[in-house]
Amino acid sequence: MNNKIAIIGGGNLGSSIAEGLMVSGFVNANQITITKRNITTIQHLADKGVATTSDNQAAVKDAKYIILAVKPFQIKDIVADIKPFLTANQHTIISVATGVWIKDMEEMLSADFSLLRAMPNTAISIQQSMTCICANEKAKDQIEYVSTLFNQLGKIIVIDEKLMDAATVLGACGTAYALRYIRANIQGGIEIGFSAAQASLIAAQTVKGAADLLLTKHTHPEQEIDKVTTPMGCTIAGLNEMEHQGFSSSLIRGLTASYRKIKNDM
Repeated sequence: MNNKIAIIGGGNLGSSIAEGLMVSGFVNANQITITKRNITTIQHLADKGVATTSDNQAAVKDAKYIILAVKPFQIKDIVADIKPFLTANQHTIISVATGVWIKDMEEMLSADFSLLRAMPNTAISIQQSMTCICANEKAKDQIEYVSTLFNQLGKIIVIDEKLMDAATVLGACGTAYALRYIRANIQGGIEIGFSAAQASLIAAQTVKGAADLLLTKHTHPEQEIDKVTTPMGCTIAGLNEMEHQGFSSSLIRGLTASYRKIKNDM
C-alpha cells in the first residue's frame, strides 16, 4: 500500500512533522519527501534519509498523502502548481494552513478530492501538539489514517469544521496564554525568594504535572483543585485573591477577544 507522504513546505512546521513521524517510527524516512526553495536549510532531514527537493510537482507525483505546510497566502499558487499532477483517486490533501477552508480547497481542486484540515500547535516540535482535524465527505475513509498520523505528534481530536477558528484560539493561541501564566508564576516565584532558574523549573514542571493529571485521570480541574485547597489554607487564599482580581474573567475575555479577531479578519 502506498503511504508515501509529501510535505510541501520545509519550514518549522513541516520539518517538525517530518521529524516527529520518523522519531515515532510511523513511517520510514524514505517514505517522506519534503520541499523547500532553499533545500540546504533542511539538510539535516536529508542526512536522515528524507527526500528533499525544491520541486513541488516532483514531490507529489508518487505520494499518497500531501501535507500543505505553507502560509495561507501561498496555498492558491501552490495548489495551482501541483494540480496537473494530482488525481482524486490517488491523492489525499491535508492543509495545516490557518484560515484555508475545505470549500476553498474544493474550489481550487474539486469536491472529488479527499480534503482535510489539521490545526496543530507549536508543541508539535516535541511531539506534544494538540491537533484538531476535520474533513470533507470524500475523506471519511482517510480520517482514521490521518488521525493516527497526527497522533504520533501529540494528541488529536476530530471536530466539525465550523469549530476550526475556535480550535485555533483554544489550542494554538492557548499555548501563548499558558506560557504567559507560567511567566507570571516565575516572576512571583522570584519575588518570594527563588532564583529565576529555580522558579522557571518549578513553574513549568508544576503546570506540566497539572495538565498530565487531567489527561491521565480524566478528571475535572475542580476535582484536582479540591485536593490541594484545605480549609483556611494558603491555596484557597491565593485562589480567592486571584478571582477577586479577575483571573478567570480576564482569561475568558482574552479567549473571546482572540476569537472575535479571527472572525472579523475573515
